[in-house]
Amino acid sequence: MMFGKKGKLSPRYVGRYKILKRIGKVAYELDLPNDLASTHPVFHVSLLKECFGYPTSIFHLKGLGVKKNISYEEVPIESLDRQVKELRNKEVAFVKVL
Repeated sequence: MMFGKKGKLSPRYVGRYKILKRIGKVAYELDLPNDLASTHPVFHVSLLKECFGYPTSIFHLKGLGVKKNISYEEVPIESLDRQVKELRNKEVAFVKVL
């Protein structure tokens, strides 16, 4: 199932869900967990992607921390690098965060 595009590195697809039935020619009804109960369970084919690979390589919804309004908060883990550059006579700090 396709997820939001809020950031360059945010997950595009989340979870593996069972297809319950086909609705029309281009839509499918999915068996969504209770966490996504507020989301409509019918999705267009373009929003779905076949799952390849092992279950360990799939991004699970539990680790994402999805809120009731289907959004999530990015929590920085570690500061990797810090640079201060001069930009139009101002010093701007650039921080690389993991």
